[in-house]
Amino acid sequence: MSSSMLAQPLKLKRPSALRVLAYLGLVVLGAVVGVAGALLQPAWLPGGLLLALAGEAGLLLGAARAVGSRAGAVAPAVGWTVTVILLTATRPEGDFVFGTGAASYLFLLGGMAVAVICATLAPLRQPGGDRVRLGK
Repeated sequence: MSSSMLAQPLKLKRPSALRVLAYLGLVVLGAVVGVAGALLQPAWLPGGLLLALAGEAGLLLGAARAVGSRAGAVAPAVGWTVTVILLTATRPEGDFVFGTGAASYLFLLGGMAVAVICATLAPLRQPGGDRVRLGK
C-alpha cells in the first residue's frame, strides 16, 4: 500500500535570486504606493481616500497574480504598512504627514484591511499533473 501524499515530508526549495529580488522590489513598490496614498487621501476627500485604497488593492492583487502566490500580495503589503506606520509618527520638529481626523484613520485601518483581504483572496499556485487529481 503506497503512502498518502499528505504523509510525505514537505520539501522546500530555496528561492532563486530573481524571486528574492522581485519580492524586494515589491516591498519598495508597496512603500511608494503608501507614500502616494498618504499624500493623495487628504487632497480630495472622500475620492482621494477611495483612490488611494483602490491603488493599494490593485498593487496587491496584481503582484499576487504576477508572482503566482500569496507572498506576492504580502510583500507589497509589508512595504505599505511599514511606510504608513512610519509616516504617522511625528518628527522632532513637530512635522507630520497625517492630520488628526477620521480620514487618516480610515486610510490607515482601511489599508490594513485591504491588505488582509487581498492576501487572503490572492490566487494560490496549484500543483500540476495527473498524480495530484482527486479520484485517481
